[in-house]
Amino acid sequence: MNTKKVNKLALGVIKLIAGIVVLILAFLIGQILLNGLPHVSWHFLTTPSRSFTAGGGIGIQLFNSFYLLVLTLLISFPLSLGAGIYLAEYAPKNRVTETVRMAIEVLSSLPSVVVGLFGFLLFVVQFKMGFSIISGAIALTFFNLPLLTRNVEDSLNNVPKLQREAGLALGLSKWHTVTKIILPEALPGIITGIVLCAGRVFGEAAALIYTAGQSATNIDFMNWNPFSESSPLNLFRPAETLAVHIWKINSEGIMPDAEQISAGASAVLIVAVLIFNLSARYLGNRLYKRLTASK
Repeated sequence: MNTKKVNKLALGVIKLIAGIVVLILAFLIGQILLNGLPHVSWHFLTTPSRSFTAGGGIGIQLFNSFYLLVLTLLISFPLSLGAGIYLAEYAPKNRVTETVRMAIEVLSSLPSVVVGLFGFLLFVVQFKMGFSIISGAIALTFFNLPLLTRNVEDSLNNVPKLQREAGLALGLSKWHTVTKIILPEALPGIITGIVLCAGRVFGEAAALIYTAGQSATNIDFMNWNPFSESSPLNLFRPAETLAVHIWKINSEGIMPDAEQISAGASAVLIVAVLIFNLSARYLGNRLYKRLTASK
């Protein structure tokens, strides 16, 4: 067969497969939004949930999801950034480094249920933290740390070697070369990794069932004392997230409007992830342009 015809045929097959994937994703997202958005209102977004009567909302669960997301990224990002910089720029090429990389690969493939059970046994039972936000955040840190570390390392390795040599040739130290030249260049890839990890945290349910709990205690949003039991900032209170709430409603919900609440909560979850992804990409591009002085 003619080479040009083979090339056109292969390109057509690739476009067809890509089109099918896009259509499937669009259909799934469209179905969730069409079924759920009619049930979403300001009252639904701000009202606490109800266990037995109709008219409940997802206010506390929505706050818990964002709170856990922020805490998890505050813990996992500095650790993964330091580990990624060390592995990419300073780690010697020996068996120890290769073993560490292999361990990261193994940890990144662990099912979230395994991470949740590990967090339950270690933090909830052994350290007596109970079902709490801090237990869930630490468990999700173990869940996200391998992926984010590998992403930071790969982003730094993708920066051309000539830029490292140019910085060293100008008399910059190794650390200044990394922080002032290599890290800003790798920032878009790092931001993409943060976005992917944030999406996993926001939509995670299995690990949080065993660590953060399945109950949403009543909290007072006017009480910002982190040591108070009714404060939204309290790290040691149980925190049912939006994803866990959806699972709980579909598995054991007995309220009359359980189906409507599940559909509305699913739509809010999808919209929140989309908004977070788009805003994070915009922020990453802005930071890249500012740090590299590019237009």
